[in-house]
Amino acid sequence: MNVASEIRELSASLLRRRWFLRDCGIGLGAIAASSMMAGVHGATTAADESQKNPLAPREPHFTPKAKRVIYIFQAGAPSHLEMFDNKPELTKRDGQLPPAELLKGYRAAFINPNSALLGPKFKYEKHGQCGMELSEVLPHTAKMADDLCLIRSMQTDAVNHAPAQILMNTGSQQFGRPSFGSWTLYGLGSESQDLPGFVVLTSAKGTSGGASNYGCGFLPTMYGGIPFRSKGDPVLYLSNPAGVDDETQRASLDALRRLNELSLQSSGDPEIAARIQSYEMAYRLQSSAPELMNIGGETKETLDKYGIKDPNEANFARNCLLARRLVERGVRFVQLFHEAWDQHGNLTGGVKQNCVDTDQASAALIADLKERGLLQDTLVIWGGEFGRTPMVQGGNDGRDHHNRCYSLWLAGGGTKAGTTYGSTDELGFNVAENPVHVHDLNATLLHLLGLEHTRLTYRFQGRDYRLTDIHGNLVPGIMA
Repeated sequence: MNVASEIRELSASLLRRRWFLRDCGIGLGAIAASSMMAGVHGATTAADESQKNPLAPREPHFTPKAKRVIYIFQAGAPSHLEMFDNKPELTKRDGQLPPAELLKGYRAAFINPNSALLGPKFKYEKHGQCGMELSEVLPHTAKMADDLCLIRSMQTDAVNHAPAQILMNTGSQQFGRPSFGSWTLYGLGSESQDLPGFVVLTSAKGTSGGASNYGCGFLPTMYGGIPFRSKGDPVLYLSNPAGVDDETQRASLDALRRLNELSLQSSGDPEIAARIQSYEMAYRLQSSAPELMNIGGETKETLDKYGIKDPNEANFARNCLLARRLVERGVRFVQLFHEAWDQHGNLTGGVKQNCVDTDQASAALIADLKERGLLQDTLVIWGGEFGRTPMVQGGNDGRDHHNRCYSLWLAGGGTKAGTTYGSTDELGFNVAENPVHVHDLNATLLHLLGLEHTRLTYRFQGRDYRLTDIHGNLVPGIMA
């Protein structure tokens, strides 16, 4: 047999195998789809049922405290020393060099570590019945102190923005891993029929980590975050082009759906299920998204509470109000990105302005959720990717990146209200008590959502991945 004949025979053999696998009614692709589309418990959910609506609500591993998440990501790294972690000793030592033993093995992002210490720029006071100590630049957040769980002992591995942001949001410094929002949607599905299960809103600058902060990674694309624009169509090309009426559009979508369903039955490719879902979601979004984004119907009292002067102006305050409107409509995960906190210089003015832009609306969101009975099962997270150095940068008014300790706060969703957890040393340089690594935080947040972080897995390239990868311990001290 010559080479050409061998090739023809091999091709015919492969074709016969493909037809058999397709026509036998199960197929390897369908087996894979069934495995991937089944619930995270490993339940024997039928592939055809899960393919009909892969974003349908799923049962958690155990009874959750939180049903939904609003993640306010303050990108650029807010200074814990100016906002959340008062250090009188650092004030006393302002202008002095740090102790030599403190700097052993320490490497800063930009500055010479042996730079003068810089005391906090703002005064602190205790607030609420819990006595939480907060900076004077957070007057509105201070009023909500008894509803907050402030963690002062966060730690991370990365010291530059992009890898630190991606680590905070995906559990890895590498590109290509699913975000926290995507894992949540994969584990729990969505309760919204007319809006995406994971919505992203941005203000200020774009993040260093980009779309990786809210991407689906190797999970099917239906689990990725959907950015909503602040002007024009909330999603690009949402409106019909000229000459396409509703009847024509619906007929076209029905024809596309039938073709895609035939292809899905043949191949079992979960990306085809994602495609079907995306077409239908886009159709429903044409009416639901404009209604959502139109906040003009909110009362003047509500707009004033958030600090919104012009309902059409795109800013952080508007995004906070939209976050409340989204979770009211069943959206599982809403993430706000506000990139403005990288104060290598102009620390005093920068932090003050950022707090003017974000403090009132952040506090209003907590109060609004509470008044509407949503806070108890809505998990709110506020924080950035790392902290800032106790040492000065840029004359006498700047701080470098600092990954050894930083602060963030949580509210609602089963967190321990009126609590300050963990502490740093007298200079705000190292964690002194109860360290909380990024992996520990993510494990605990998933737990509050009713998901066991070691069981929420997805097989990719031969092994099971999870948000916390091979790490993560629960932090009981921040859970009610």
